[in-house]
Amino acid sequence: MAKKAWGGRFASRTHNVAEKFSESVSFDRRLYKEDIRGSIAHVKMLHKTGIISREDADRITRGLQEIEKEIDRGEFAFSRSCEDIHLNIEKRLIEKTGSSGAMVHTARSRNDQVLTDTRLYLKKETGEIISLVCALARQFVELAAGNLGVIFPLYTHMQRAQPVLLSHHLLAYYEMLKRDLERFSECLIRVDVSPLGSCAGAGTSFPIDRKMTAEELGFRSISKNSIDAVSDRDFCAEFVFCCSVLMMHLSRLSEELVLWSAKEFDFVDLGDGFTTGSSIMPQKKNPDMSELTRGKTARVYGNLSALLVLMKGLPLSYNRDMQEDKEPLFDTVDTVKLCLEVNIAMLKTLEFKEESMKKALRGGFVTATDVADYLARKGVPFRSAHETVGKIVSYAESEGKELADLELSEYRGFSEKIDEDIYQVITFSGSAESRNSLGGTSAANVKKQILAARKFFKNFM
Repeated sequence: MAKKAWGGRFASRTHNVAEKFSESVSFDRRLYKEDIRGSIAHVKMLHKTGIISREDADRITRGLQEIEKEIDRGEFAFSRSCEDIHLNIEKRLIEKTGSSGAMVHTARSRNDQVLTDTRLYLKKETGEIISLVCALARQFVELAAGNLGVIFPLYTHMQRAQPVLLSHHLLAYYEMLKRDLERFSECLIRVDVSPLGSCAGAGTSFPIDRKMTAEELGFRSISKNSIDAVSDRDFCAEFVFCCSVLMMHLSRLSEELVLWSAKEFDFVDLGDGFTTGSSIMPQKKNPDMSELTRGKTARVYGNLSALLVLMKGLPLSYNRDMQEDKEPLFDTVDTVKLCLEVNIAMLKTLEFKEESMKKALRGGFVTATDVADYLARKGVPFRSAHETVGKIVSYAESEGKELADLELSEYRGFSEKIDEDIYQVITFSGSAESRNSLGGTSAANVKKQILAARKFFKNFM
């Protein structure tokens, strides 16, 4: 069993059960590149400020670079007795460089070291998630552009409501994802803060240069309070919150794709590559990728809850409880990236069934609001118009007719305000085109939305 880096004060070794219980290298080893990068920047600063010699700094840097290659090649022997990624690397560094390696921890604590690693890791992963969200949002914009003119029943309360352009519906997901992009971009500002130099929580008496290490590591800003710096996990919780909102959007999409691919709707074909069969029912084509995305949303929500509960009762400053932030954070990153990747790929295979959508527009009196608006434009108070159209719908339903099937005489039995021009109002295309208010479903509006979205991507990236 390896001697502990902190073992000088202890008369006996850590019990093997306690060691197994408290280790984190089994999961925090994924931070090895960030840990080595942070250490190299720290050592460069230690030399520049005269704290260690050039020879020691060069020896440490070479050793760390060699260790990174060992880990890359899968040759590094991780040890549970060294607890975490930091001490595993430090132990190997001392083996390679002797007393020089033992200087790497000068003017630094594992408290600020782990925060530096985590922030560097989250900066990189947030950037990758932003790129994936952009790619998914672009998919919706291009799907909208490719399906202009397809009319689709808008649903409210899961009941057919009004005719809209399918493109308009698809662009609603673009708007959701655009907000996700904005959230992640704002979160990134708070992730992009260097805690290095805060040490255990009180700072250090060594003449370090925190600005130098921040610049070396590409951080936008530097933490202002050493106690807060080592205590802060707000940025982790905020990141997982942003992921939770994104997953909520993906889950809503998944729910619609599950419904739309069912024969009761039959609006979309998801493609064989993203569906599965049944072990007993040979006819089945199940939307498993959407169902799994919907299910994994609960997993990310659980991670957010775990982080918030983890932090809610902790006094300042560092507490070992905070080690428990890594697994929910890492799991969230892995889950969200995979969900984005599968949905980006799946959307490329979508085939919309226009005929099924047209069929769904018939039945449900989806242009009833247009009749009410028609009467309101002719001077009938809207509430009175609403009541009149309710009676017309009830009558048509009892007669087994659609609104377009009613004779003018039947309409005029309910209101003398109704003339022949009513038949121009109650077409599905006429209904959709009439919704030309800003943000509405008319083709002109949708085309503007597509142009604005493409401009957004050009400026955002």
